[in-house]
Amino acid sequence: MYLKRLELLGFKSFASKTSLEFGEGVTAIVGPNGSGKSNVIDALRWILGEREAKNIRAEKSENLLYSGTLQRPRSSFAEVKITFDNSTHFFPVDYTEVTIRRRVTRDGTSAYFINEGEVRMRDIVDFFSKARLGTKGFAIINQGNADLFIKASPIERRVMLEEVLGLRQYQIKRHEAENKLETTGVNLDKARALVEELLPSLRILRRQAGRFEKHDQVKQELASFEQQYFGAKLFELKVDEEKIEPQVKLLDGQLAEKQKDLHELREELSAVEKRQPSFAEATEGKPAADPYADFKKKQTELFGRRGQIQKELGRLEAEIEFLLSRPKATVKEAELLSVVKDAKEAIAQALAADDIAAIKKLLSMLSDKIEGVLDGGSREAKNRHDDLAEVKKKLLSELEQLEKHLSELGTMENKLAGEMREFNVLFKAAFEKVQQKQNEINTLETHKSRLQFEREKITMRRGELEHQARQAGRNLSEFNATHASPEASQGDVQIVDVEHRMLKLRGELAAIGDIDPAMIEQAKQMEERYAFLEKQIEDLEKATKDLKQLISDLKKKLHEEFTKSLHLVNEEFNNYFRLMFNGGKAKLHLEKPSFAKATEAKEGPSEEVLLGESEQEPQEAGLDIELAIPRKNIKGLDLLSGGERSLVSIAVLFALIAVSPPPFLVLDEVDAALDENNTKRFANLVENFGGKTQFVIVTHNRATMSAANVLYGVTMAADGTSKLLSIKLEDAEKVIEKP
Repeated sequence: MYLKRLELLGFKSFASKTSLEFGEGVTAIVGPNGSGKSNVIDALRWILGEREAKNIRAEKSENLLYSGTLQRPRSSFAEVKITFDNSTHFFPVDYTEVTIRRRVTRDGTSAYFINEGEVRMRDIVDFFSKARLGTKGFAIINQGNADLFIKASPIERRVMLEEVLGLRQYQIKRHEAENKLETTGVNLDKARALVEELLPSLRILRRQAGRFEKHDQVKQELASFEQQYFGAKLFELKVDEEKIEPQVKLLDGQLAEKQKDLHELREELSAVEKRQPSFAEATEGKPAADPYADFKKKQTELFGRRGQIQKELGRLEAEIEFLLSRPKATVKEAELLSVVKDAKEAIAQALAADDIAAIKKLLSMLSDKIEGVLDGGSREAKNRHDDLAEVKKKLLSELEQLEKHLSELGTMENKLAGEMREFNVLFKAAFEKVQQKQNEINTLETHKSRLQFEREKITMRRGELEHQARQAGRNLSEFNATHASPEASQGDVQIVDVEHRMLKLRGELAAIGDIDPAMIEQAKQMEERYAFLEKQIEDLEKATKDLKQLISDLKKKLHEEFTKSLHLVNEEFNNYFRLMFNGGKAKLHLEKPSFAKATEAKEGPSEEVLLGESEQEPQEAGLDIELAIPRKNIKGLDLLSGGERSLVSIAVLFALIAVSPPPFLVLDEVDAALDENNTKRFANLVENFGGKTQFVIVTHNRATMSAANVLYGVTMAADGTSKLLSIKLEDAEKVIEKP
């Protein structure tokens, strides 16, 4: 695993997107003061999870964004992206390349991404702590902090050492466990307090609920007897229904068959009726209901008509004879006077009229009236005689037809009488069959009515039973029809006994009184709450024990790993110290432990005693530096010069690299305070360690530059932004070596 690429956009002086490619070995960043070299180091510290803006030379997060100039507007966000080659799976993810991106906007919103998946800062810190990277150790040394290890407090030195040694992740887990333990302790106290508060009320509710235990027993016994009683009654009803229903079903089948036979017989009777003799014509399209009666009616009508005609003929003959023998009438005086009067009026009208046609018409009418009076009525008599003769002729013709028809009817009457005798015999036989089948159906229907009556009685018994169940506060559908129990199977006496026992139990329930559902529900809820809290206390106590065991295990592991690594670091530290100072000796050792009083236990044995610990627990010891510089009697670190402080820090740095090489180191002008000889020593160390640790160094010294494989130059452009120039020294040397 190695640092592959760093990309900056809008971060401090890098307004435009700027990319730095890193290879294995040493990468040096050079440039004049104020060009933005240290901004690259600040970007690396920021992407590794730095929370304090002052540690990256900014008062607030907004200062991390490019502020803009007259030539270029300011940026709305700052973004840094770092890419690692993970082909060896150094990072515990299934990617051959891991990219981490951090972004901040002017409103202070910050976001982290791992391979474009958004994560929390805590996840980033945990991620880098497992890779021995972070902002607390020696992975990044900013400008002016070359003597960081010297200036740090003993506890801070220990934190730096743990981070470089890869023990930081255990410290983080330990602190998380301690925080959880504290939270668990608070929750445990709260749960215990709630239980203590709950118990008095719970005891009262338990006593109240205890009074109703008998209620439940009596209710269960009553339910058993009710099932026995109503079940037996339902069983009786079921047995009776099972007896009736098959009979009703059988009768329905027989009735259906008889009805079918009756229908066929009625059709036969109808066919016989259709064959009844009929000599009468249809009346309005419908045959007569009684053909013989219709025949006799027709015959009677013809006889009556014949009599009427004969009577009418006698009257006509008498009238004709009277007309023939009547003398000619004389003109009466009144008629003559009437004619003269009419003539006078007609003449007056004619004289007054101017129209000749009207005059002629009046004269013609007058002439006819005079002629009629003078004729004496003989012409009228003649016309009446002719009319009567014509009527007589028609009546004689009709009488002849009637006589002929009556003769035909006489013949038909004899034939009809014979056919009617044959029809009556057939009709009687068919009618008797229909009547017999109807009687059979009536008998079956009577039997069915009796069965239906029995079924209605069963329905009424069921209704009474339902009423009894409702009075008992039950529903009949709740009971199953079961055979009566042995003690109740010998007759009504036992059933009555069961009923009496039911009444007795109901009286006991009434004496106990009604149960308050709210109280029972409250007791139930409080019991559930108590059980839940007891379970929570049990879980919290187990979690407390587990957390304490985890903390103890982590402390033990940290102590063992730290002690073992400290021994190795001291060996390397002493070697590099002697190399940097041409002799002398140096050593890191733990401070003498100070003790803090354990928390006093309120009840029972203390947590420390339960864990097998003493009443006092030593606080975590920091690291002191013990050194002896050749030809100098220096007892305290405060007496060291600036260069000596840098040399001590460099010796510690390379001792740590030798014991636990980090993935990469970022050093910002740590060689600034060194003289020429010590700078060469530093450069040689960097070059020697460049094979197993990747270095990113900001420097002004040529000796350090000569140890670099890649050289980046940073300049400040006219618009106030930083620009990069890069060169691979190996490629440059190849170009120089060419003839």
